[in-house]
Amino acid sequence: MSNDNELYAKATAENAKKRADLAPKQIEAWRTFSRTVFKEGVLDEKTKQLIAVAVAHVTQCPYCIRAHVPQALKKGATKQEIMEAIWVAAEMRAGAAYAHATIAMDAMDSE
Repeated sequence: MSNDNELYAKATAENAKKRADLAPKQIEAWRTFSRTVFKEGVLDEKTKQLIAVAVAHVTQCPYCIRAHVPQALKKGATKQEIMEAIWVAAEMRAGAAYAHATIAMDAMDSE
């Protein structure tokens, strides 16, 4: 449970175990999927972590940000590369909002 100063409950090994115990088959499938996705392939592990950092900011997942920023650093990303990835995410989020104005324009024109 979060305290009054936290918006999100702290991620702990204890609550991770509780979640895993409630759905063991699903968590094992998730862990296998995650390990597979983040293994080096055509993209290196650093690039995959930078993508994860950017996506975590677009989806606004604080748990993902806290997990993937250290992983990006561990895989060799610099603080500058991480910040640049975040700026790419910000532009994409803003661009999507503007692009969706096309839907609003269509709705206005149909009234």
